[in-house]
Amino acid sequence: LTPLASGPSRLVLRSHTTPVSARSLAGGLKPPQRVFCIGRVFRPDEIDWKHFIEFNQCEGIVMDENMSFRELLGYLKEFAVEVFGAQDVRFVPDYFPFTEPSVEMHAKIPGKGWAEVGGAGMFRPEMLSALNVKVPVLAWGLGIDRLAMIKLDTKDIRALFTQDLGLSRQ
Repeated sequence: LTPLASGPSRLVLRSHTTPVSARSLAGGLKPPQRVFCIGRVFRPDEIDWKHFIEFNQCEGIVMDENMSFRELLGYLKEFAVEVFGAQDVRFVPDYFPFTEPSVEMHAKIPGKGWAEVGGAGMFRPEMLSALNVKVPVLAWGLGIDRLAMIKLDTKDIRALFTQDLGLSRQ
C-alpha cells in the first residue's frame, strides 16, 4: 500500500512492483547487481480459473554491462521450467511503459491451456538515464501464482486462496 503524494492521505493498492526496482536503481547500485522482490499486487480483473483480483508478483532486475534481451529470455525460461516445472513456455511481443523491447511470457497450464505468467523487457534508456544508470538492465514481473498452478497441479487459481485446510494440506 502506498500513500498518495498529494491531496488527502489515503492508501492505494499497487498494481505492480516496478517501483521497487526503480527505487533500488535510484539508490545508486553499481553493476553487476541482481535485485529480487516478491510483493502482493492487486488488479480489477474478472475472476476465473486464471484471473484473481490479487496475486503474488516476483520481480527481478539484473544490471550488468553484458546483459541483452536474449539473456532475459533465458532467465525467464529457466525460472519457469526449473523452479515451477513448466513443460511449455513461449514469448509474445508486448508493450510495457518501462521496458523496450518488451515481452509477455506464457506457460502451458496442464489441462487448461496457455496463460500469461508475466511481463519483461529491457528498461528503457530514458528511464535508466533519469536514474543515472549507464548499463543495460533486464527486468521482469512474474505472477508466481499462475506458475504455482503448474507445480501444485491446480486447475483453478482460486484454489490457491482457499480457506479449505484440507486442500491447503494437499
